[in-house]
Amino acid sequence: MRSSWINKLSVILGPRPPVSWLLLCLISVLALIAVLGSSSSNSFESVTSIPVPDIYTNYRRLKEQAAIDYLELRTLSLGVSRQRELGLCGKEQENYVPCYNVSANLLAGFKDGEEFDRHCELSRDGQRCLVRPPKDYKIPLRWPAGRDVIWSGNVKITKDQFLSSGSMTKRLMLLEENQIAFHSEDGLNFDGVKEYSRQIAEMIGLGNDSEFLQAGVRTVLDIGCGFGSFAAHLVSLKLMAVCIAEYEATGSQVQLALERGLPAMIGNFISRQLPYPSLSFDMVHCAQCGIIWDKRDGMFLIEVDRVLKPGGYFVLTSPTSKPRGSSSSTKKGSMLTPIEELTQRICWSLLAQQDETLIWQKTMDVHCYTSRKQGAVPLCKEEHDTQSYYQPLIPCISGTTSKRWFPIQNRSSGFHLSSVELEVHGKYFHPDDYFEDSEFWRSSLRNYWSLLTPLIFSDHPKRPGDEDPLPPFNMIRNVMDMNARYGGLNAAFLEAKRSVWVMNVVPTRTQNTLPLILYQGFAGVLHDWCEPFPTYPRTYDMLHANGLLSHLTSEGCNIMNLLLEMDRILRPEGWVVLSDNMVAIEKARALATQIRWEARVIDLQKGTDQRLLVCQKPFLKK
Repeated sequence: MRSSWINKLSVILGPRPPVSWLLLCLISVLALIAVLGSSSSNSFESVTSIPVPDIYTNYRRLKEQAAIDYLELRTLSLGVSRQRELGLCGKEQENYVPCYNVSANLLAGFKDGEEFDRHCELSRDGQRCLVRPPKDYKIPLRWPAGRDVIWSGNVKITKDQFLSSGSMTKRLMLLEENQIAFHSEDGLNFDGVKEYSRQIAEMIGLGNDSEFLQAGVRTVLDIGCGFGSFAAHLVSLKLMAVCIAEYEATGSQVQLALERGLPAMIGNFISRQLPYPSLSFDMVHCAQCGIIWDKRDGMFLIEVDRVLKPGGYFVLTSPTSKPRGSSSSTKKGSMLTPIEELTQRICWSLLAQQDETLIWQKTMDVHCYTSRKQGAVPLCKEEHDTQSYYQPLIPCISGTTSKRWFPIQNRSSGFHLSSVELEVHGKYFHPDDYFEDSEFWRSSLRNYWSLLTPLIFSDHPKRPGDEDPLPPFNMIRNVMDMNARYGGLNAAFLEAKRSVWVMNVVPTRTQNTLPLILYQGFAGVLHDWCEPFPTYPRTYDMLHANGLLSHLTSEGCNIMNLLLEMDRILRPEGWVVLSDNMVAIEKARALATQIRWEARVIDLQKGTDQRLLVCQKPFLKK
C-alpha cells in the first residue's frame, strides 16, 4: 500500500505527470545549477585572490585563523565523523606491544630463547581499535620534574610488585600512594648512582664523571637499565644514554625509563643484531643485566664489539665478576676466564677492576686485528657493515674497513661536525645538503612552536594587541622524528637550548644516515615503518615526520596501520606534526578523524603542494 504522502502527490499531479511538466522541472534544475556554479566560481576567485598569509612572514594572522579552524574542525570531528570512529581495544590490550607474542612464537617453532625475540612476520592484522589508557592513567609531570617522579598508574608495575622485590632502595622510592619517586629532596639518589658514576670515571683515568664528554664519551648504550637511575644521571651530565631491555609482560624496565622521559626501547641479545650500525656507541654498560656474555661462543660480546666505537668502553658490573678474596689481584671467578680469553681475541684490553665492576677498552688501532694470534675471531666482509636491521648475529668483527673508524678520543666536542668528520661521512650525504638541512630545521622549529600556540591557548585570555604566550617547551619530554634524515630537528632543539630529547628514526627503505646521527651524539635507530615500533604504549609526547607518508605509500605500506601505531605509542594529549604533499596530508587527515585525533591542515607556502598536518590525541577517559 502506498504511503499517504504519495497519495496526496497523485491527487495533485495525477496518476502520471505530463511530459511537458517533467521537461520544465529538468530545465529549472539545470538553470539553478548554472547560477550556483557561477556564484561559487566567483566566490572562489575572490577568495583565492586574497593574499595567503605566509607561515614564514605573518604568524599573527595565521594564529588567529588556526584558532578558528581548530574549533571548526573539532566540532566536525565530534559530529559528522563520529559514526566512522574506531572503537577502543579491550582492557587486556592496555599495554599491548606487537611482535612479541610468546605463545605464537612457540607454535611457530621458535625455541632456545628465540620465542622471546621480535617476530613481526607472525603478526596478523586483527580488528582495528585504539589502545586505551589504564583506568588510573594521568598526564606525566612536566620535564624535568617528571624524570624523578612518575604516576604509578601509568606503568604496569604495581605497588605490591614494587614493595615485594625485597630491595630497600625500591621501598624508599615510593613517595605516595599514587606516585613513585626516584630522587630524594636533597638531590641525592637513593641507589648511590652518583658515586657509581664517579667510580667508573676514575677507573678510566678521569678526575670525575663531569669529564666524560672531554674524554669522548657522549653516547652510552645501557643494557638492562633497571629503573633508569644511571641513565638519568648521565642525562644530567649532558650525555645521551639509551636503555635497551627485553620485552617484559609486567614490570617493564623500558616502560619505566620512558615514563621518566628517558631514551629507551625494547631490545635483547638472543639471536639477532641490534638495530644499530657498527661503530655506534662510545660506551656500553651492563649492571647485572642478566646476560651470560660467554654464551654461544661469545656471540653476544662480539655484538657489543660491533656497536662499540674505537677506543670505546665496555663496563660490566655483576656479583659474578667480583674477585675471590680481598685482593684485586686474586684470580677471578670461573665465569671471567672465557670472557678474558675472548676479549683478547677481539683486541680489548682490561683497563681496571674494582669491587664488582670491570672496564674494558676497545682498541683504537685497526692494525691490532692483523697481528693477533691464530684462532682469533675473523674479520667480517665489507657487506656486513651496511645495514643492521635485526639481521642474525654473526661471529666476526665488524667495522674494521669503515672510514668511520675514528677513535672517540679524537672526536671534536659538541654536535657540530668538523670538515674532516664531514668528509668521513660523505658516503651518506653532500656537505651542502647537511648545512641546508640544518638551517631549514632551525626555522621550522620556531614555526612549529608558533603554530602550536593558538591550538593550545585558543581560549587564553589576553589584552587587545598582546601576542599569544608561547607554549612551554617542557610540556613535552621527548620527540620521535620518524624520518630523521640528518638529525636536523634534534640539532635545532639543542641550539634552542630545549631539554627535550629526540629519538631519530631512519626508515630502512631510505638512505642510511643513522651513522651520521649517532656520530653527532644523538639517539637514533633503524626501523621499518611497515612494522610496529619496539616500544610500549603511551611512551612519546610528540611524533614528527617529514615526507614519510608519501614515501611509505610508494612502498606499499598501509597508512591506516601506521597512524594506529602512532596512536598506540603517543601519550594522551600528545602531538603529531606531519609534513608532506597535499595528497598524502589530505588522506592522513581523513584517517585522523577515524582515530579521534583533533586535526587541522596548514598551507605552508603559497604556490606549493606542501602541507602541514597538526594533530592532538585526546585523553579518552572511561
